[in-house]
Amino acid sequence: MVNTQPLVSIIIIDYKINNPYLIECLEAIGKQTYKNYEILLLTDYPNQLKFPKLIKKSYGQYISPARKRDDGAKMAKGEILAFIDDDAFPEENWLKYVLQSFKEPKIVAVGGPGITPPNVSWQEVASGWMSASPLGAGPYSYRFLPGKKQYVDDYPSMNLAVRRIDFLKVGGFDSHYWPGEDTKLCLDLVYKLNKKILYEPKAVVYHHRRPLWTPHLSQNGNFGLHRGYFARILPKTSLKPIYVGPPLMVLGLTFMLASSVFANPLLIMIRSLGIYLFTGYLILLILNGLWVFNKSKSVLQGFIVIPAVFITHLWYGLRFLQGYLFTKNLKR
Repeated sequence: MVNTQPLVSIIIIDYKINNPYLIECLEAIGKQTYKNYEILLLTDYPNQLKFPKLIKKSYGQYISPARKRDDGAKMAKGEILAFIDDDAFPEENWLKYVLQSFKEPKIVAVGGPGITPPNVSWQEVASGWMSASPLGAGPYSYRFLPGKKQYVDDYPSMNLAVRRIDFLKVGGFDSHYWPGEDTKLCLDLVYKLNKKILYEPKAVVYHHRRPLWTPHLSQNGNFGLHRGYFARILPKTSLKPIYVGPPLMVLGLTFMLASSVFANPLLIMIRSLGIYLFTGYLILLILNGLWVFNKSKSVLQGFIVIPAVFITHLWYGLRFLQGYLFTKNLKR
């Protein structure tokens, strides 16, 4: 008989001291309409936080996020493991919609959107629109704004719930990777167990963004490095057109600049083609800015997203190439 009120083990990891986002997260969990849950908080260093249903573990030193999540899963008593980032907080019906999706036995995991929170700085909002816009995220914009319900084979752990029995069956997160351990987990859940990951747009959390410019670029550069590395070793879910677009643009621009000193007819023809393609990309950047303006009703956000997407694509592309071509092994 299916348990209609299963215990959910909410797993949060943190490495910061006195993290206000963590308190925001715990307070929002306390307002959930679904009440049968426990909270497992795994931190590098001890803290004095006290919340109902909170179970804490600290290590006294830096421990990789993947290992902390794996340890949380071993401590958990629930049928469902609900992972949420320390800088995210859920809507009150988050667990309700997550659990509704698990009624089908073939569903091994459920992911939901991570929306930029209200009342944050314009730099954080701009970073969020870069990620949520059609050109910034491509077909994956549903990760940052509610999209249509669908099956996916890769989803970030900022808002991801997994059946505990299946999580343990595939060995949990691979602690050799961060970021990117969630990519490895999803690959195993879908292709080793032959099960489904469902994207549920109603299972919303609000996820804080790294503000423009340096924190935003640092995070996206890390994503690019790991995606490039995974494109080589795990091509099934990482060697996709959406991921290789930015590195191809970097290579194309580099070729155009390097070959501009030569008058070879073939090179001139290739450069002309490259100029047409790049002009098309610039037009898409402008259209993407208009889309953001229409959604945000902000001239500033519509304007700033144009250079934000372009610079992010360049930096992501460079780091992708580093991961794909030059990184033999990623250290934790």
